[in-house]
Amino acid sequence: MLVGEIMKNKGVGVIAVAPDQTILEVLRLFRDSNIGFVVVGQSNDEYLGSLSERDCCNAVAEYGSEAALMRVADVMNRSVATCSTRDLLPVVMGIMTQRRTRHVLVLDGGDVVGVLSIGDVVKHRLEEAQRTEQELQDYICGTRYH
Repeated sequence: MLVGEIMKNKGVGVIAVAPDQTILEVLRLFRDSNIGFVVVGQSNDEYLGSLSERDCCNAVAEYGSEAALMRVADVMNRSVATCSTRDLLPVVMGIMTQRRTRHVLVLDGGDVVGVLSIGDVVKHRLEEAQRTEQELQDYICGTRYH
């Protein structure tokens, strides 16, 4: 399956924050939006990096309570994992494994169109397994086959 097909089902778009926002502001956004990853950018069509819950935890572990008031730009990941809407899902799974990341920015012609999370991958693979199981049951039972 192509990443673009998964994104059609999921919906496109990203939540972005400015590099001068504080970690505390972003953590509140994470809580209020029930997310764990944001793109960092100056505008909607530009990304400078990303910030995840893991990045925030690492900042707290390193800087203690001072981390809450640090700027996103001081903590963000500048080497963001990306993929194309035309990439196959196993390719993106490999990127996630190799880069040890739970989120990959999805690009279409250089523009950010969304974020594919490990949860999205698991959901898709689960649905795929359930469809395969149903098809096998139908085949064994002879239903939907003449």
